[in-house]
Parts: sequence; structure tokens; C-alpha cells
Amino acid sequence: MTRVVVHAGFHKTGTTSLQDFMSHNKTALGPHVAYYGKTDFLNAGAHARIYAQRPFPHRLFKFRRALRSFLAAVPDHHTIVLSRETFSGGMPGHHTVSGRLMTSYQRPAKRLAKVIISEVRRRFGDATDITFFYTTREREAWIRSVYGHLLRSIRLTDDFDTFRARFTELLGPEAEAEKLAAALPVQVQAARLEDFAKAPEGPAAALLDILKVPMATRQSLNAVPPQNTGNTAAQQVAFLSLNREIKNKTALKAAKDALL
Repeated sequence: MTRVVVHAGFHKTGTTSLQDFMSHNKTALGPHVAYYGKTDFLNAGAHARIYAQRPFPHRLFKFRRALRSFLAAVPDHHTIVLSRETFSGGMPGHHTVSGRLMTSYQRPAKRLAKVIISEVRRRFGDATDITFFYTTREREAWIRSVYGHLLRSIRLTDDFDTFRARFTELLGPEAEAEKLAAALPVQVQAARLEDFAKAPEGPAAALLDILKVPMATRQSLNAVPPQNTGNTAAQQVAFLSLNREIKNKTALKAAKDALL
């Protein structure tokens, strides 16, 4: 029987560090798990993100079609990991096509999960053992990290206090995972980023625990420096200033790239 672990989020919870660690150690982990990360999914990852912002049936269909094409090319293996944070949708703080501020993963995450489950079972059989795995983070630290990311990636002009006030009912990753665990028809596991801060494998340690990778193998894996660790306070001040001063998207991106 095939086991599939879907690491479906969330953004800003150590996902990039986890994915980089797994990718760098893919060969050594090969006897235990076939790992697929963000660069492997053809257009499925992008279609999942777009669906969250444009939640129309044809967008969900495009995600299903892209995921099906990817899975059709995946060789059989007893244990498979699929890791892509957009499998829960888009990062809160972005807006939908209607202009609504995205403050929760719940609606897109449930619908995307339904597609993932059905397509995984279509490929590997109805008896496939499926686990959804979510990395989480303390709520306030997560909101600050989201804010910093958005300052860098879009033309966000709010200071932090104004931005924070828009999310009075935001659940936070831990509560999001708990609600999804109650809603999804498969096993759901979650791990807090803070609990694995000192682990030699970083947040990937939580995934290796779930996979029960032997300690002898784990001790042979190569360490990978933390990735996507966020911007300094000075950089955030500079990004905010650029966002407020430069209206042209191309010029703004060039100014941010120069700053970085």
C-alpha cells in the first residue's frame, strides 16, 4: 500500500527551509521516501494559488488537470511526500479578484484538499494511506512574518499597526490546522515551527518524525542553512517607503531588488 504525505502549508511557517532540506537530501532519503517539492508540480502549485484568489470552478479544474498530469508521471514508491504551501491556497493579506481581503485558508484549503485526495487515490488506489501535514507557528510572530513578506512582494502601504488591525479575526496557523483536521476525511498532523528551532534538520525534523526515517539515515543527512528568514527592520522601513513613493510596478520591483 502506498503512503502519501501532503505537506500543504502554511506560508511563513518554515516551509522553504523544510523543502530545501528535503531537496538537498533527496538521494539519501530515496530508500525511505520519494520527495516532491515546489519546483516539481508543473503548474499545479500556481493553479492552487490562483484558485484561492479567483475561486471559480474552472480554476479548480485547471488545478485538478495539472495535478493529475504530475501524478501520472510519478513512479511508484511505498512512501511519497508532496510539499507545496499553495496547496492550502494563497497567503492571507492578498486580495481575491473581487477585492476581498484574504484572512483565512479554510475555504480554498478544503476544496483543494478534496481534489488532492481524489487525484492521489485515482493514481495510487483507493487504499492509499493519505496524511495531510501542516507546519504552524505562533500567531503574532506569524502575522509579523506575513507582513514583512508582503512589504517585499507587493505594494503594501500599511504600517504594521494598520495592517494588524485588518486581521482581528484571523485564526493563525495552529487554529487553521485544527479546523482542517476536523473537516478533512484523512489523517491530519501539525507541527509548530518553534518546537523544531534547535533540531539539526530544522522544521524538516517534524516531517522526518512522521515518516519514521531511521536515525542512522538522519545522522547522515546534510544540514542546510535556514532559508527565507525574513527582512531586517531597516529593510521593512525602506520597503514601506518605496511602496508609498513608487506607483509603477516595474520601477518598484527594480528598486526593491536593488535594495536586496
